Amino acid sequence: MPCQRKRGIALDKDSGIVKNHPRNNDFNQQRIPALPVLYLAPLQGMTDRIYRNIFPLYFKGVDLAVAPFLSATKSVKPGSLLKDYSPDQNSGIPTIPQILSSGPDDFTRLANALFDIGYGEVNWNLGCPFRMVVKKGRGAGMLCFPERIEAFLEKAMSALKPKLSIKLRLGLKDPDDALLLLPIFNRFPLRELIIHPRTGAQMYEGNVDLDRFGKCLDLSQHGVVYNGDIVEAQTYERLAERFGSVHRWMIGRGLLGNPFLAEEIKFQTARPYAEKVQILRAFHDHLFAEYSQILSGPAHITNKMKEFWTYSGSFLKDREKIRKQINKTHHREAYIAAVRNIFEKLV
Repeated sequence: MPCQRKRGIALDKDSGIVKNHPRNNDFNQQRIPALPVLYLAPLQGMTDRIYRNIFPLYFKGVDLAVAPFLSATKSVKPGSLLKDYSPDQNSGIPTIPQILSSGPDDFTRLANALFDIGYGEVNWNLGCPFRMVVKKGRGAGMLCFPERIEAFLEKAMSALKPKLSIKLRLGLKDPDDALLLLPIFNRFPLRELIIHPRTGAQMYEGNVDLDRFGKCLDLSQHGVVYNGDIVEAQTYERLAERFGSVHRWMIGRGLLGNPFLAEEIKFQTARPYAEKVQILRAFHDHLFAEYSQILSGPAHITNKMKEFWTYSGSFLKDREKIRKQINKTHHREAYIAAVRNIFEKLV
């Protein structure tokens, strides 16, 4: 195409965050500028409810997650998609559901169904850069059509029950697309904007455009979350110094690769290597056990865990060698033996 309401737990409809959640005492303190608010980014196939539930049992510092997108179409029944969003199934990182849609009616129907089970905020995906999404005029494929985005918001906002945030890139091909969209966004009562300063055409390659991100900050009347290429604490520190008005930061691949990154940023901690290996092993084993309960067939669990290793363990010695060893396994028993051997050699 050219160019949550839990048992005994109340949800704050203004923030979209579960009140009295055991991790939300920290969230309430995040309003202190010196303490950054850290989001887990949505990664399709990775940051599902099981991952989000288990992650905070082993790692500190993440305050909030945006879930991988739900695709809103006329054929989708909200009840079937909401299975993984039941409050009973989500006990981990407080989560904002994300919806991928170019149609305001389908979007509103799904967003309001999420509100009805306890979610006070939803996120609209205007950033997905993948070809099949873009070809359908969704995700980053909408960014070069400001009139469509404006019409979408004009229709959806009046019918939405939850608050709305938007995750976007700078543009599809032209990084100035976002600069044309910000005056439109400013007209609506959005919760916040999450901006990844690349174009959709860049995918995840090339450099982030920090100069244009700065221009977006100047133009936006909404709070802005920075997202993109935070892979170590020093990267965050440089960005925080440059963009002093930003207090919310989203981290994806950097946090999956090094799940200790959030605590390193927020608490300036540095765990010993051996301790990090032991914690990663416990986290891996817990994930493996949980996924084994829902995945049938010997290859399914192995393929799922290979995906885990695509991102995880970036801080490990001989990381690429480890990944190649794991990719050579083709059934459950071989995978278990390979992982056991790898971790025993690491400590």
